[in-house]
Amino acid sequence: MHPKITMYVTAVCPYCHNAERLLRGKGVTEIEKIRVDMDPARRAEMMERTGRRTVPQIYIGDTHVGGFDDLAALDHAGKLDPLLRGEG
Repeated sequence: MHPKITMYVTAVCPYCHNAERLLRGKGVTEIEKIRVDMDPARRAEMMERTGRRTVPQIYIGDTHVGGFDDLAALDHAGKLDPLLRGEG
């Protein structure tokens, strides 16, 4: 069982889709998506939590991974799988 994955997204965001594709390829079946383009309060929440303005912003459990590039770098370094197993 994977830790809870939360992703701040917008409707039209290729990096959001890439991040989701990568996570699904790792066997992730549930991703809580928070649409910041529909709710300015959620965008403010994202910026307060992450210090970033861009989407996606990805959390695996309580760990802020960052955006798609950060997620891909974790995967490339071999650190994404342990994080997804709750070992991070």
